[in-house]
Amino acid sequence: MDMKLEVVVLPVSDVDRAKQFYENLGWRVDADFTAGDNWRVVQMTPAGSPCSIHFGKGVTKAVPGSVQNLYLVVSDIEAARKELISRGADVSEAFHFTGFGGARVPGAAPNGDSYATFATFSDPDGNSFLLQQ
Repeated sequence: MDMKLEVVVLPVSDVDRAKQFYENLGWRVDADFTAGDNWRVVQMTPAGSPCSIHFGKGVTKAVPGSVQNLYLVVSDIEAARKELISRGADVSEAFHFTGFGGARVPGAAPNGDSYATFATFSDPDGNSFLLQQ
């Protein structure tokens, strides 16, 4: 039986601010539904991703900014950094680790291995994303 991760819920403090942030990144708005004054859900999807994010009002009891290191896999980390920065995200410099559980080191992985070079950015609430090349 297939089980596909389709949505990750992000806790945010300001729905409209979060929506604007992700729209500025170029993420597609799939839905924006309300039901009264106490419930709203926005669904957005990064370009090329089969998985979306939800955020809103009355959607989760998690603390805004508590979701950390959601992976966004990219084929060219420097191109992804440049694109995200041009769209207003504060993206870290590329880095790698000395090994599994090892220290974080500035710069791309020296051997160019797949899955070994990273960069990070966060939304306005502090929910963070880890770019992985």
